[in-house]
Amino acid sequence: MKHLLAYAALRAGMGLVGMLPASAVRRLGLWAGRLWHLVDRRRREMARRHMRRVLGEDDDVEGAARSVMCNYGRYYAEALWARARRVPEILASSSIEGLDMVLEARDAGKGMIYAVPHMGNWEVAAPIAGDNDIRVVAVAENLSNKRITDWFTSMRAEMGIDVVLATGSREVMRRLEAAIAENKAVALLCDRDLRGRGVEVKFFGEVTTLPPGPATLAIKTGAPLFPVATYFRDGGHHVVVKPPLRVPPGENRRQKVRALTQALAEEFEELIRAAPEQWHLVVPNWPSDPR
Repeated sequence: MKHLLAYAALRAGMGLVGMLPASAVRRLGLWAGRLWHLVDRRRREMARRHMRRVLGEDDDVEGAARSVMCNYGRYYAEALWARARRVPEILASSSIEGLDMVLEARDAGKGMIYAVPHMGNWEVAAPIAGDNDIRVVAVAENLSNKRITDWFTSMRAEMGIDVVLATGSREVMRRLEAAIAENKAVALLCDRDLRGRGVEVKFFGEVTTLPPGPATLAIKTGAPLFPVATYFRDGGHHVVVKPPLRVPPGENRRQKVRALTQALAEEFEELIRAAPEQWHLVVPNWPSDPR
């Protein structure tokens, strides 16, 4: 019964938000995020910690942390609003930097990997890719509520994202390799190590771990690994695609994965510093973060 009620509430929220124009959805999301910042002490404090890492002590850490939560609210509001019929509107208000590199990878026929931090509305990259004849595959958590999982999967498919549920690392990797063999783009959110078994890197001045998946996939398949970030821009979105990372030479795969993941962490630092208030990662991400 609890799962049914949660699913019904989600569908009702989606129905209500879906009736609003895009401008109202943005305002609703920002307002909800501001309220979230006021009532959720744990995430508010985590946003402050992360902004302090990025900005240092002298900048407006409090204001940036508030904006983080506002932008997180906007992301969720837009996620509820997005539908297949909204794709033309999304495309009309979006821009992309680095498209030439993506098209070159598409034409090479070897697939590609998008390594993505929790910036802006990262899902907007999928309709843009689809508009350029690139199908996107992404990994998502297999929730305990099957109704919500099935809804999430079908809605993302409408937006151009084929979802691979995280059921086991070997099976997931096999399916991602198959997607790359079909010349698809595999998009991986990878600025947080969910399982705690990742590769040690230095990230914003402290050693932590990041998932090895993007680097491992690039080394095994030869597909280009693009660092990608999506930013909110007034009434739309702007996607930045960085040049593909070079796979380090050598025969030791573990060392190559470590070096490539460290290079990715450094690219993420640059992408995040471009708009730190849009990095809505509000959970522990370093060993020193309180749990």
